[in-house]
Amino acid sequence: MKKILYILSIVLLMGACDEGFEELNVDPTKPSQVPVTSKLTAAQLFTSGERYENWRANLIYQSTMMQHYATTAGYWSGDKYTWNQGYASSLIDRYYENPVKSVEDILYQLDQDGSPAEMKAITRILRVFIFSRLTDLYGDIPYSEAGKAVTEGILQPKYDPQSEIYADMLKELEESAAALGTGTSGFGSADLFYGGNQAQWKRFANSMMLRLGLRLIKVDPAAAQAWATKAIAGGVMESNADIAFVPHTVGPEGVNQNGIGEVFQADNNQRMSKTFIDFLQDDPRLPILASRFSDGSTDPADLKGLPNGLDLEMLMADTGEENIDEYAEPNRNFMTRRDSPMIFQTYAEVEFMLAECAVRWGLAGGDPEPHYNAGVRAAMKMYEIDSPDAAIADADIDAYLAAKPFDAANALEQINTQYWAATYLNEYEAFSNWRRTGFPVLVPVVYPGNETGGTIPRRLTYSVGDQANNPDNYAEAISRQGPDLLTTRVWWDTE
Repeated sequence: MKKILYILSIVLLMGACDEGFEELNVDPTKPSQVPVTSKLTAAQLFTSGERYENWRANLIYQSTMMQHYATTAGYWSGDKYTWNQGYASSLIDRYYENPVKSVEDILYQLDQDGSPAEMKAITRILRVFIFSRLTDLYGDIPYSEAGKAVTEGILQPKYDPQSEIYADMLKELEESAAALGTGTSGFGSADLFYGGNQAQWKRFANSMMLRLGLRLIKVDPAAAQAWATKAIAGGVMESNADIAFVPHTVGPEGVNQNGIGEVFQADNNQRMSKTFIDFLQDDPRLPILASRFSDGSTDPADLKGLPNGLDLEMLMADTGEENIDEYAEPNRNFMTRRDSPMIFQTYAEVEFMLAECAVRWGLAGGDPEPHYNAGVRAAMKMYEIDSPDAAIADADIDAYLAAKPFDAANALEQINTQYWAATYLNEYEAFSNWRRTGFPVLVPVVYPGNETGGTIPRRLTYSVGDQANNPDNYAEAISRQGPDLLTTRVWWDTE
C-alpha cells in the first residue's frame, strides 16, 4: 500500500510528461496511457483532498458551523457566518480540477480498453461519492457534462438541477452494485479503499444509497423510504471492517498525506467547540478526541470547549481570558496526523441510519434500539483504525450505553446527534445530515457583520472563476436555484 502511495507522484509525472515522446514498439497513432490502476489510486487520493480544500471547505467553514470546532481567529469564516468567496468555493475549485477529471478519464479509458464491468462499477461508485459531496455542498452543479473537456470538447458544462443529479446518482449506485460480484477486481491493491474487494464495494454502494436515499426525506419521503428499503435489501456495511477510507503516509508530500493532518501542522487557532465538549461529557471518546492546548492534558476535568462566534475582544469581555490556551484542541495523537486515514463513510453511520429507518418505517427488523447500540459501539471502536492506542474498552462502552440508553421518545434526535458525533472531521457529512434532520440542535451565533442574519448557513457558494468562464450556465443555475448566497437552500433541504 505504501509503495503505491510513494510511487504515485512519479506515475503522475510520467503521465503529464509523455506528450510528444514516442517509444519503440508503440503505435504512434495512439497516445501513451498511464495504467488505469494508477489512475484509480490518484483519483481516490484526490477525493481525500489536499490541504487547500480540507482547510477551507471542511474545517474553516463546516467544522465550525457544525460546532465541532470554534476559534477566535477572524479568517475562520464558518465560526462567525462571514463570507470568504475563495474559501467557500474551495471544494468546487479543487474537485473539478482533480477528482472529477480523473474519474471521467478512468471511465473513458475503461471503455476504450474493454475492461471488466466490475472495474467500471467501482469507478462509477467513486464518481457518485465525488459528485454527492459537490451537490450537497453547492446544490445545482455541472454533472452530466462535467469533466468532458478532452473526451467531448465540452468547455462550458451546464449546471444540472440537483433533483436530476440525485436521480442519476441513485440509479448509478443501483446498477453498479448489481454489477459487482464477490471476487477481487482488476484494480487489485491499487484500490486504496478495499484492495479490489468487490463485496465490500457492493456494501459501500448500498450504504451510499441509504445515505442519499435518506437525504430525500424532506422533499420526497416516499422516495426516501423506497431507496432505503432497496439499499437495506441489497446489503449495507456489516462491521468496521467495511469503513470506506483512504490510508495516508507522511511522505512524500501533497495528496499522499492526509489533508486535515496537513492543516494541523500549519494552524493552531482551532479549539474544540463548547457544544461538542459538552456532549462528550462522561463519554470515553473525550480523551481520545481532545487534549488541553497548553499542556496536552487529556484528563476530562481539564478539557473545556470554546464557545463559537467569539473574537479575542469578545472572549475577554465574556470570560476575562486574554487567549485560548486553556481550551481543548484536537488530540494531536489521533485523527489529525499527516498519516491518519481519511474516512468517507463508516459502519457507525450506517447503523444509525438503520435505526432511523426502523423508527420511521419499521425497516431493518423494526426495532431501532439494537441498531442504535451497534452504532454507538462502532463509533467508539472505529478510532482503532487510526491507532491501537485509541482503542476504547468494551466495558467502557457498556457503561456508557447503560448510563445513556436508547430513548424511544426522542429517538430521531438521539440517533442523529450520535451521527453528528460520529462524523467529526468528515464535516461534509455532518453538515448535510444536520440540514436533513435538524439534529443536533445547534444554537446559532450572532457575530457583528455576519452574512446570514445570525442563522447557520445552508450551503457554500460557487466559484468566481465559473462566473467569468461559464457565465450563461452559472446564471441559469442561479435563476433556478436562487441567489448564490450562504443562506440559499439546496433542493433536498426544503423548509
